[in-house]
Amino acid sequence: MTKADLVERVTAQISRTAGPMISKKDCARVVDSFLDAIKEALQEQKNIEVRGFGTFKIRQRKTRMARNPRTGSPVEVSARPVPVFKPSKELRAMVAGMEVEDDQEDEEYSEA
Repeated sequence: MTKADLVERVTAQISRTAGPMISKKDCARVVDSFLDAIKEALQEQKNIEVRGFGTFKIRQRKTRMARNPRTGSPVEVSARPVPVFKPSKELRAMVAGMEVEDDQEDEEYSEA
């Protein structure tokens, strides 16, 4: 799913529940602002918790030894912060439930 697809879905959902009160352009601004807020918080080394969805965190990677693929010589990769996402229990259960349903549908069609 792309950001444009996300804007489409959010606009459609708002139109369905509240009527055509928000334009696609305004919805794109909201989505962009949301993503920018997440980026800024992560840049400031803050965690973001969205209940029922998951947590965005900054984790410190340790210094490690890697290998230069061209020469094969060992290279030290310095420690650095990296963003990580940990899904909530609800999101994990939803994804697991969807995968199980898809597998059962495929079995029903293959038996027929």
